[in-house]
Amino acid sequence: MENMFDTYIYPWVINILLALAIFFVGRWVANQIVKLITRLLRRSKMDDMLVNFITSIANILLLLVVVVAALDQLGVDTTSLIALVGAAGLAVGLALQDSLKNFAAGVMLIVFRPFREGDFVEAAGVSGIVEHVTIFNTVMRTPDNREVIVPNGGIYSGVIVNYSARDTRRVDMLFGIGYEDDLKKAKSILEEILANDERVLKDPAPVVAVSELADSSVNFVVRPWVKSADFWNVKWDTTEAVKMRFDAEEISIPYPQMDVHLHEHD
Repeated sequence: MENMFDTYIYPWVINILLALAIFFVGRWVANQIVKLITRLLRRSKMDDMLVNFITSIANILLLLVVVVAALDQLGVDTTSLIALVGAAGLAVGLALQDSLKNFAAGVMLIVFRPFREGDFVEAAGVSGIVEHVTIFNTVMRTPDNREVIVPNGGIYSGVIVNYSARDTRRVDMLFGIGYEDDLKKAKSILEEILANDERVLKDPAPVVAVSELADSSVNFVVRPWVKSADFWNVKWDTTEAVKMRFDAEEISIPYPQMDVHLHEHD
């Protein structure tokens, strides 16, 4: 009996105690490492969502190392366990290819910040205000107040147009007058409308120029610079002001038309 105790029971008790010590001490050390990683990431002003994700992954990996070390102390063949975990990870990865693609794109969006919450962007065929950026998708609100959830993979793999990235924008407008109308007078009216609008920036200076002699009209390009927040209001108000002033000054805005000439042969 004493020989059995010395040969089997005593070594097992020691191994179990050592395995428990490795587990509890290792878990404490893992928690301290995760806390240190969290502090370092927060000091770098990284996004909270990405910080939480990285620390969660680090915690899982460190805990896995601790468990493997504890099992190894008990004499368990951890090589087979590691191979099993790797095979399971590979199977899950193949089954979740699209999700992993969206996850990778979400990490890139959070790290490189092509847009932020509150920006008005055009991405993956959707235009709207960015409300939330998560690991797998981006939630956008369209101008007509619809909520659109866009997978991050589609956003990051395509062209992203961020209309809020710059403080100022150029408003591009086109106005046509008839060939019989006074060209200089029309140009003067357009310049006056822009000069009287306090939202139009002086620098860069607005542009008013004849752009083309079209089939049925002489076209002006009108390009004022404004603050990004004033873009649409300036565009709409200027269009209305031009129509009212042209009507008051008897300057025509011609309809598309075609002249047809008939030649009579004897």
